[in-house]
Amino acid sequence: MIDRTLMSALVLSLLAGCTVGPDYHGAPSVADKTLAAGKLPHADSQAASTPPAADWWRGLGDEQLNALVQAALKDSPDIQSALARLRQSRAGLHSQQADGMPKLSANATSLRMRSPDLSTLTGSDSGGGRGPVQFYLADFDASWEVDMFGGTRRAIEAASASADASMADLADAQVQLAAEVVQAYVDLRDRQARLALVDATADLESQVLDLTQQRRERGVASQLQLEQVTTQLQTTQAQRLPLQAQIVESLDELAVLCGQEPGELDARLAKPTDLPQVPAVVPLADPAAMLKARPDIRAAERQLASSNAQIGEKKADWFPKLSLMGDLGFSAAEPSHLFRKDNGTWLLLPRLTWNALDFGRVAASVDSAEAGRDEAQAHYRSVVLQALRDADTSLTRYGHQRENVVLLREIEASSGRAASLTRERYKAGTASTLDWLDAERTRFDAEQNRISGDAQLLKDFAALHKALGLGWRV
Repeated sequence: MIDRTLMSALVLSLLAGCTVGPDYHGAPSVADKTLAAGKLPHADSQAASTPPAADWWRGLGDEQLNALVQAALKDSPDIQSALARLRQSRAGLHSQQADGMPKLSANATSLRMRSPDLSTLTGSDSGGGRGPVQFYLADFDASWEVDMFGGTRRAIEAASASADASMADLADAQVQLAAEVVQAYVDLRDRQARLALVDATADLESQVLDLTQQRRERGVASQLQLEQVTTQLQTTQAQRLPLQAQIVESLDELAVLCGQEPGELDARLAKPTDLPQVPAVVPLADPAAMLKARPDIRAAERQLASSNAQIGEKKADWFPKLSLMGDLGFSAAEPSHLFRKDNGTWLLLPRLTWNALDFGRVAASVDSAEAGRDEAQAHYRSVVLQALRDADTSLTRYGHQRENVVLLREIEASSGRAASLTRERYKAGTASTLDWLDAERTRFDAEQNRISGDAQLLKDFAALHKALGLGWRV
C-alpha cells in the first residue's frame, strides 16, 4: 500500500499545480496617434472606409488576370511551401499536446526452455534433464509526468502560437503572390501595348516615307528631308526588339509564378488586350482594421505570444518534476491461464526528481527565452510601423499617379491633334519635314507615356493592396 500521506501530497500537487512564467496579455500598443485618428496620415478622397473585398484583383474586371491569380494561388511552389510549413507547425503542436498525456506500452513474450542434463555435470546416473517448458508473459507499462508547474502547458501554448503564425505566413505569401501576378500581368500588357504603338507608328512613318520619296522624285523634297524621315522610321523600328524580349520575360515570369514551365502561357497570352481599368474608389479600412488584417502583423504578434510562452516553459525546469509510473504483468505456463488474477503482479511508483544543482543552466535558458521575447516584441513594433509606412506611402503614390494619368491623357489628346494637323499640312506641302518629325515624335512620346502611366497606376493599385495586406485567405 502506498503511504496515505504521500498519496495526499500527490493529490494536492495535482490540484494546486500552477503555471510559471509571464502570462500573455496581447501585443504592445504601437502607433497610438494613427489609431486614434482612425485614418492614415495621407489618406485622401480616393479611399473609402468600407470593408475591402477579399479578391481585390477582381475589381479590375479582367478574366484572364483572375484565372492567372487563381492558378498561382493553387499551384505556386511558394504557396505549397508555406502550406507544408503550416502542416509542420501543426504537427509540432499535436506532438506537444501528446506529451502532456500518459504513455502506455505493452509487450508479450513466449518463452520455451529446457533445463540442462545434470548427469553430464555430476557423473551420476540420476537421469536426464527436464523436458521443454513453455512460459508466457504479458506486461503493461504506463507513465505520466504530472505538469505541476505548467512547463508542458507553456510548451503547448508556444506551439499553438507558432502554428497560428505559420497560418498568417501562408496568408502573407498569398498576398505577396497575388500582387506579384497582377504586376507581372500589367507589365506584359503594357509592353504589348507599347509594341503595338511602335508597329502602328512605323506603319504611319512608312507611308510618310513613301510620300517623301515621291516628292523627292518630283524634286519637291530634298535628299536631306528623305534621310530625316528614313532615320525617324528606323529609330521607331529599333524599339521593337527590346520590347519583344521584355514580353518574353513577362510571359516566363507569369508562368513561373503560376507554377508552370516557361513558355506554357505564351499561346494563351500572346494576343494583346487593353490594360485593365482601376476602380474609381479604393476600398480602404481604417488603420486599426488594417493591423488586424495584415498577415505579417498577425504573424509577428503570434511569434511574440510564442516567445512569451517559452519563458514559462524554461522556468518550469527550476522546479521538481513528478512522474507516476505503473506496471501490470501476467505470467503463466498456459496461454489460457495468463490473465488469471493469481498470475498477475502490479507496481505503482511515484517518482520525484529535482535538478537542484545545474550550475546556472536553467537560468541561462530563461535569460535566452526572455531575450527572445524582447526581440519578438521589438520585431512586432517594427513590423507595425513599417506596415503603416508602406500603406501610407502606397496610398500617396497611388493618389498622385491617378492625377498624373489624367494629365498624361490630356497631353496625349493634344499631341495627337497636333500631329494630325501637321501631317495634313506636310502632305499639302505647307509644313516642313522637321515640323512633321517634331509633331510625330511628340505624339509618339505622349502615347508611350500615357500607356506607361496607366500601367504604373495599375501597379501602384496592386502595391497598395499588398501594403494593406488585402486579398488573403485562410
